[in-house]
Amino acid sequence: MECEFPKQNATTEEIKEILQSSKTIAIVGLSADESKDSYRVAKYLKEHGYKIIPVNPKYSEILEEKCYPDLKSIPEKVDIVDIFRKPEAVPSIVYDAIEIGAKVIWMQLGICHNVAAEKARNAGLKVVMNKCTKVEHANVFLSGM
Repeated sequence: MECEFPKQNATTEEIKEILQSSKTIAIVGLSADESKDSYRVAKYLKEHGYKIIPVNPKYSEILEEKCYPDLKSIPEKVDIVDIFRKPEAVPSIVYDAIEIGAKVIWMQLGICHNVAAEKARNAGLKVVMNKCTKVEHANVFLSGM
């Protein structure tokens, strides 16, 4: 499945508000492989004060944080669900994110699912598609935007 083009996406101002108001980020598909984008993004977010929660059934711990097999296993509140999975995996992740009361669905670069995004918005979540949390954080907070 190719990445669709986002029909609607968060503005720079909305992204800034999301990153300022969020503290806890569940990273779905986080890899323990240091060469992977998901690892580098998670490490960056952790270094910039966010609590990261790895979600990947293959690992018990990543970046010295307990790793959970899925979103429903996380025992605490999650602000952002940051998705590093193929677009076809997005709908079930969005469903779980709605169920656990997350505030934001964030699909990384190359990931877009308009139907799942609409479902999330209808449930009251904010949605960011085809953007990198690390790049957006650096743009908003380090470049003085």
